[in-house]
Amino acid sequence: MTGFIFRRLVQSVFVMLAVALIAFAVIRFVGDPLESLTSQETRLDEREKLKEQLGLNQAVPLQFFSFLKRGIQGDFGLSYRQQEPVSRMIAERLPATLELALASATIALVIGGILGVYCALRPNGFVTNLLMTISLVGVSLPTFLLGIGLIFVFSVELGWLPSFGRGETVKIGWWTTGLLTISGWRSIILPAITLSLFQMTLLMRLVRAEMLEVLRQDYIRFARARGLSSRTIHFGHALKNTLVPVITVAGLQLGSVIAFAVVTETVFQWPGVGSLFIRSVQAVDVPLMAAYLVFIALVFVMINLIVDVLYYVLDPRIRIDALKTGI
Repeated sequence: MTGFIFRRLVQSVFVMLAVALIAFAVIRFVGDPLESLTSQETRLDEREKLKEQLGLNQAVPLQFFSFLKRGIQGDFGLSYRQQEPVSRMIAERLPATLELALASATIALVIGGILGVYCALRPNGFVTNLLMTISLVGVSLPTFLLGIGLIFVFSVELGWLPSFGRGETVKIGWWTTGLLTISGWRSIILPAITLSLFQMTLLMRLVRAEMLEVLRQDYIRFARARGLSSRTIHFGHALKNTLVPVITVAGLQLGSVIAFAVVTETVFQWPGVGSLFIRSVQAVDVPLMAAYLVFIALVFVMINLIVDVLYYVLDPRIRIDALKTGI
């Protein structure tokens, strides 16, 4: 298993190098940084000094290696717009995004998994048909439209929940959390539901389809012939084998929750990394855009690595294939 993880780590390093090259190209070739940092009143000697400080007078390969070195240290330069370190700006907003992603992923995995198993065990029931119909709405409904609808119903009409913001937060070291306050919990409900609906309906349909396929296998028939209880067959055999393909989709969807929380954070004015990225695009703040690209790539690489390890642990066929092929 150690060799398997090492090979996946090496592959992850090459992926991050490719993403770093793309991010560097964005910084280097999308506009002139000096034009964003200076004005018409800036003297020529000041421009040259700034160019030397940014390393723009070096050869392009040297600039790339310098970018890699600073990126490994967590330094992505200064924001063109706010003149603050990009890493610090992302770190300040990262807790909000991670908490929103954790809450929405929990809702999607728990509710989607339970409903998927229920629909698989009762494939022709009225409730199953109703859930499958509603799931089509959840898959096709745009996120921003769902968010606006929830705000209208629960904030404007009923007045139960706040329509924007993160609520009151508590600082624990460098981490700020709203999960320790009542207003924080009330504020996260609507954006978490909005962000989780698509993932939840997708996982529900996937779990249902995979479990129905597993229940048709010969070893399930043999288990019934041996007189095993329905609980043992459904949850001890069928569900375990259903989870193998579901893990991949669940992992990628978790990455998507973090990467594409941009729309939800914008609708609910959630102070996360996604809304920061939108502002950086509007202001053509290239260092922030590049840092966000690297951050999202790192999230997907880490999730894929975890999924590969879980695959290796849960499915003995993958372990056998890895031993045979050396992959």
